[in-house]
Amino acid sequence: MSQSSDEMATLSAARRGAAGLWELAQHIDGHFLPYYAFMHLWLEFGQAEWWLRLPSAIATGVAATLVADLGRRLHSRPAGMTAATVYVFLPSVSYHGQNVRSYALAAAMAVLATWALYRLVEEPEWRGGRWKYAAAVALLGCTQVFALLVLAAHLLAVTLHRRGALGRILPGMALGCVPGAVWAVVGFNERHAISWIKLPEPTVFLALPKMAGGTAPAGGILLVLALAGLLLARRHHVHRLWTTLLAGWAVLPPVLLFGLSHLVSPVYVDRYLFATVPAYALLAGLALASMSPLLVALALTAALAAGLPGQLDVRREDGHHENFPRAVRIISDAALPGDAIMYNGSWLRTGMLYYGGRSLPDDVLLAGADPRPDSFNYPERTDVTAVLDGRERVWVLWRGNGGSASSGSDRPGALVRAGFTRDRSWQVGRMPGMTVALYTRQAGLAPDSAADLASRTPHRRPHPNR
Repeated sequence: MSQSSDEMATLSAARRGAAGLWELAQHIDGHFLPYYAFMHLWLEFGQAEWWLRLPSAIATGVAATLVADLGRRLHSRPAGMTAATVYVFLPSVSYHGQNVRSYALAAAMAVLATWALYRLVEEPEWRGGRWKYAAAVALLGCTQVFALLVLAAHLLAVTLHRRGALGRILPGMALGCVPGAVWAVVGFNERHAISWIKLPEPTVFLALPKMAGGTAPAGGILLVLALAGLLLARRHHVHRLWTTLLAGWAVLPPVLLFGLSHLVSPVYVDRYLFATVPAYALLAGLALASMSPLLVALALTAALAAGLPGQLDVRREDGHHENFPRAVRIISDAALPGDAIMYNGSWLRTGMLYYGGRSLPDDVLLAGADPRPDSFNYPERTDVTAVLDGRERVWVLWRGNGGSASSGSDRPGALVRAGFTRDRSWQVGRMPGMTVALYTRQAGLAPDSAADLASRTPHRRPHPNR
């Protein structure tokens, strides 16, 4: 399936050298610098779509393996195996497991940190345990800073039920949080990059099952199983320390992210909470391990059926919302010699070039082959009328499936003022998706007249993207 604009941001960042990455990190996405640096090294061996997504797929496999072992340690081997099965069945896991972003890695590191905590608390003889726990926490903070909210559950559970172990845990946690604290400060100083995030209402919590499951039905079944796991855990002698931890792992991060949004700056986005999903799977595993094989089979079948539409949806060409390959096909199939192309949001160029390359029309506004050092945008000329001298047809691409461009600079308006009118348009991908539009020059209409016409035509003001 086509990569999304967020994935294209990863590609744009990872293609830069060390100096370029450092320059970018000082302006935008600085908290993603460790992930971008890793992907820069990864891209040295290829840039095929499957290769870009492989780290997330590997991380999903690692997370499932650790979920299985942690479930075994908490309850039994069947609990671990069913928890891992539930985890890999979830459409949300499939989505992030084939997404060129760091969320799958964050989930894997959240499980690794909890697995290390279990061994540190329950196996005092575990050699170098506190330093291994510190390393897991450090990796967690380097994948996605908001994943560190999982540690609140670690601290709460140990404080309530095993206070004597705090002396072994706190030094490792404090040391491991140092990298994450650095990235959190960097991210706070660059919060303008996420100014599009709105202040959350309490209703956002109603969307948590869908976030965890990937679809509302799958999330509903997962939530029921997780609640059953909490109720049945004491009956099967799972220590309250670990049931408290699993419940806190699932609940505390969204509550804390909601609080941060209201106290500091709006940061509540569902995908920032993906690192909580293994907790739901582990609780579901505890519940399923208490059932008969027939009930387990029925429950897993119901979960798979509930998630199947989401699994199929993720695997569509527009499974990640944008659909750059289809946009390329539309333009390539209908373009004529002498056509031009413009982008209402120059960062879209990365996706079109990745899938279209030299098959696209002349990029008349492009003023440099590489993105700007401080953003994902490209340097562009501003003299739209001048660059279109002698051009009769212009293709324009913008994010959103609306009737007019909703982000970036106003290229459609500039084309109207230059004497062009929209001939055709195509909606590409699911919401927010993209729009591909063909503009043709109006015969006998001078640019000045077109400008007068445009001034009398209502036009929605663009709003910031990303």
